Amino acid sequence: MLTLRDYQRDSLDALYAYWQDGGGNGLIVLPTGAGKALVIAALTSELLARWPDLRIGIVTHTRELVAQNFKELLGYWPAAPAGIYSAGLGRRDTRSRILFMSIQSVFRKVRQLGAFDVIIVDEAHLIPRSSDTSYGRFLADLRDLTPDMRVVGTTATPYRLDSGRLDEGDGAIFDRVVYDANVGDLIRESYLSPLVSKATFTQLDTTGVAKRGGDFVPGQLAAAVDHDHITRAAVAEMVQFGAERRAWLAFCAGVAHALHVRDAIREAGFTAETVTGETPAGERDRIIGAFKAGRIRCLTSVSVLTTGFNVPQVDMLALLRPTQSTGLYVQMVGRALRKAPGKTDALILDYAGCVKAHGPIDAITARGAPKAKKGKDGEDEVRAKECPACQSLNPLNARECVTCGHEWIRDEAPKHDAVADATHTILSTDGPPWLDVSAVAFARHQKVGSPDSLRAEFHCGIATHRVWVCLEHQGTARRKAGEWWRRMGGGDAPGTVAEGLARASGLIWPDQIQVRQNGKFWEVVGYRFAAASGWSPRAVIPAEAA
Repeated sequence: MLTLRDYQRDSLDALYAYWQDGGGNGLIVLPTGAGKALVIAALTSELLARWPDLRIGIVTHTRELVAQNFKELLGYWPAAPAGIYSAGLGRRDTRSRILFMSIQSVFRKVRQLGAFDVIIVDEAHLIPRSSDTSYGRFLADLRDLTPDMRVVGTTATPYRLDSGRLDEGDGAIFDRVVYDANVGDLIRESYLSPLVSKATFTQLDTTGVAKRGGDFVPGQLAAAVDHDHITRAAVAEMVQFGAERRAWLAFCAGVAHALHVRDAIREAGFTAETVTGETPAGERDRIIGAFKAGRIRCLTSVSVLTTGFNVPQVDMLALLRPTQSTGLYVQMVGRALRKAPGKTDALILDYAGCVKAHGPIDAITARGAPKAKKGKDGEDEVRAKECPACQSLNPLNARECVTCGHEWIRDEAPKHDAVADATHTILSTDGPPWLDVSAVAFARHQKVGSPDSLRAEFHCGIATHRVWVCLEHQGTARRKAGEWWRRMGGGDAPGTVAEGLARASGLIWPDQIQVRQNGKFWEVVGYRFAAASGWSPRAVIPAEAA
């Protein structure tokens, strides 16, 4: 049987805890490549192990994802009572206790399928807010049969350009994001492939391109960027950077644009094919199969490979499709996050200015909600940031986390010269600084409406950086507190702040900390310890009284 990774286990535990507290429809957010299919398989298996009479449906939008999720369940649970209803796969099972479904095939077939107790929606960001859609009608008809049916969503992007966060606003299907794994954390823990980026001389110009529904009008966008001299210049850079890389993806602005990029790559001496929404299913399968086998160096596409495309070998990605959609940006870059034998990292070439528009991929938070605040250039600004201690979303200008009391320390360093901002990196974790720790201190932090937390203060010259250890919290925050305490050599974490203060002097403190900028503030993301066992900082400030 396949084994869950720690964060996968934590995501399910967070969902169960949410249900135990009376919660409804929960959303699990995991980056592309983080194993959503395995989480779905484990969830299905565990629910039926506890409640054998449940009926569970897993629904998504493509036959490829239906097949992948079905295969993952059988790998996790070979005897699973599972079936498939997908016209694209030629399967129309209707009575299986676990049923994997394609939404296009089943949204009018609820009476034939019967009732479900739990529906799991993979790639949940594709559910429109309107009830008059295939998903809306399907879920409404199922609720007529089972009013207390639970809906669980999995996605890498918990927001839509047209309606904002999936768990906010009128008509939201999901009540809360119960777990959200950070891309940067999973890269540092070696679960996902590192990403690197290089500045490209060729940049696509969207000046004058109109917008509709929050994003560029497709026809105008394609006309603006699909010029032979621009395409050839971009491909010349792709060839230069990708000569030693084995699997390239290029996201383009239109069908003709994708074909022109393909032809230019071929002229440069590399194999290339194009996949679009117009490509017949059999031809698409043949092309992707050849790409997986290494017989094709580059695939050019128009949006269709942004979800449900699983080729871990992808080690170079060209963004040739400007977009105002943060979700589309995250989904495109996500195609390069999976690890593969012999793959050390993936190169992101951003011709479209996506990183500049949306930020580093590991710093993305909720954005694009209705009536979002506009920046100086008229674009939507990021509306929230994630607390590194408990993962709660907070207003961008918050100094303290509304849940656990974590404080962000304002960056007082001199502003960089304007030239330094010319290159936008794909990861905010590209080279964060290491600071010498001169002293440490501890204190109880109290916040009305939340459990107390232990505040650890690292004094680095004139700067002080704080970490909130949520010993008395539940779920993910408590798990992170336990991991932090063990990392500091303390063994099993204390159950209360008072116990933590009493035991803090026995911890082994780092010689250096690594800090990462998060908006206008800094957060601690890494620790370095001296080689000598039992070493402690040069000065230890006594803990404040509880």
